Amino acid sequence: MVASTASRLSPPRFSTPSPSLHPPNRRSRFSPVRAAKLEAVLSIGAHLIPHPRKAASGGEDAFFANSDAGGVFAIADGVSGWAEKNVNPALFSRELMRNSSNFLNDEAVSHDPQILLMKAHAATSSIGSATVIIAMLEKTGTLKIASVGDCGLKVIRKGQVMFSISPQEHYFDCPYQISSEAEGQTYKDALVCSVNLMEGDIIVSGSDGLFDNIFDQEIVSIISESPSVDEAAKALAELARKHSVDVRFDSPYSMEARSRGFDVPWWKKLLGGKLIGGKMDDITVVVAQVKTVVVPEDEVQGGDTEEQKGNEQGAAAVVAYKMNDEEVA
Repeated sequence: MVASTASRLSPPRFSTPSPSLHPPNRRSRFSPVRAAKLEAVLSIGAHLIPHPRKAASGGEDAFFANSDAGGVFAIADGVSGWAEKNVNPALFSRELMRNSSNFLNDEAVSHDPQILLMKAHAATSSIGSATVIIAMLEKTGTLKIASVGDCGLKVIRKGQVMFSISPQEHYFDCPYQISSEAEGQTYKDALVCSVNLMEGDIIVSGSDGLFDNIFDQEIVSIISESPSVDEAAKALAELARKHSVDVRFDSPYSMEARSRGFDVPWWKKLLGGKLIGGKMDDITVVVAQVKTVVVPEDEVQGGDTEEQKGNEQGAAAVVAYKMNDEEVA
């Protein structure tokens, strides 16, 4: 298991929740206040755009999001190489996400994304493989992350990227992946880390179709201009799609390829040519904002009972992919 210690942000600091991506208004000092505690929650928006040539089948990415117990989301990117073996790469990623959702409230998971990944993977019977990321927010404001491969996650605070996870890969364009095959990676190979968040922090996560086609400064700009997490996720996905089909756009993917020694033939270089352009792919984007809820003291004291009810009756998880431009849950 690879562990990251790059998550030393400031400790949680919570105030009044805000309905938008913009800073909350200060609570009036005359507002009545009962004895209470504050709990961190995620407001989550998501958007998925399939590869242009895979739109009819819905693409090979899948995701789920759930607002219970602080909030959790996950993304799985099916590995397209399985299509060469007459295997639908989407089946594995979709089943992995369904199983992740189903095991979310399993007692053994205990709000641990790595254990959730273990259980979901063990229950997945489809043939295939996928890169995957699972992120869970504890009520104290700590975001726990388990990632295998090159799905990405960044934390934006006050207009700056304050935290980012690094991709895992065997070599360029060949990421680690959870697989149905014995030689593939498992939950033990996951990059596991945690980061302390503050109210108002924005989490941007996505499949490599997002981060291969969009730069950090573009992400920050869109976040600052978006009125909600839903609009931010949609705007990021649409900009990444636009870049992905632009043969003149010097994308993060093209820049990385050149830095690894990939480029056009020497004779094209003599004519001023170079490896350039976006990378067409499935694009999944999840944008989440840290907010707080005020829990009155009388509810806190009955916490175990209330939390159990919430797990049984709370918001249902959304497991989704795209089919003919319509989200399927």
